[in-house]
Amino acid sequence: MAAKRGRTGQRLELGLQLRQLRENCGLGDRGAGFTRKQAIQGTRISEAALQRIETGSLNFRNVGDLRKLLDRYGVTDDDVVESLINLNKESANRDWITQYRGVMPAGMPGFVGLEPEARSMRAYHPTLVYGLLQTAGYAQAVLELHKPVEETTSEFIRSSVEVRMKRQEVLTREDPVRLRVILGEAALRYPVGGVDVMREQYARIEKLSAWDHISIQVLPFRSSYRAAHDFAILDFGDQLPPRVQADNAWGAMSTSDKPREVDRFTRRFDSMVASALPPEDTSAFLHRLEREL
Repeated sequence: MAAKRGRTGQRLELGLQLRQLRENCGLGDRGAGFTRKQAIQGTRISEAALQRIETGSLNFRNVGDLRKLLDRYGVTDDDVVESLINLNKESANRDWITQYRGVMPAGMPGFVGLEPEARSMRAYHPTLVYGLLQTAGYAQAVLELHKPVEETTSEFIRSSVEVRMKRQEVLTREDPVRLRVILGEAALRYPVGGVDVMREQYARIEKLSAWDHISIQVLPFRSSYRAAHDFAILDFGDQLPPRVQADNAWGAMSTSDKPREVDRFTRRFDSMVASALPPEDTSAFLHRLEREL
């Protein structure tokens, strides 16, 4: 039996179904469905709100507006209508992410909410150890480094570390996410928190790399090295379209399920897989770095 979706996954599922209904209802201009502007006529929601609903970042506050849209889309099956109304209702409930929204950068709550829904994930981190691989000591040290610049509090750092550790449960649950990570050499050489913190972090990566559902490669300094921003690709099987998440220089993140964007980052990841050291060399590389501390 498939696991019940989290709140973010439920909103995303609702949005995808509504977008498909809007685009395929065949009642708009030239039989090509409705535009969002056409769809919202007679409702109390804005075009921007409908866009956010369809992308999974918002749900309906007023169920009457959802009913009006479904009627406008020609949905007459009572079971379908009720299932979408229930999905909207369930997605409005609070989940564990809610209490941590204040410590996450823009766009991150939605991405974190989707991580448990993924069947597999691929990620590239060129300058810092990927969050799902970090120890609590490393995570705290990274946040402490940015504290004077970001003017964050000790409580903010504590909560941020809690979020990072909570996210890692996708790797240890009964049906874990299959994870493939490429770490840039700089991510492993950058001294964070001192010798003891780095040794603990190296040991953590080595331990995780031995698990059957986790593969970790190192991209060494060479001509193919790319100091680009972090990105991750989430695959949900045949339930939802894959999504790519990318960070930017301001600390915010964006996600997209557009096939062209997902394909572009997938090709980028695959090219780095070919340039990185094979997974079986990761342990030896870490031991070499540890001797240099």
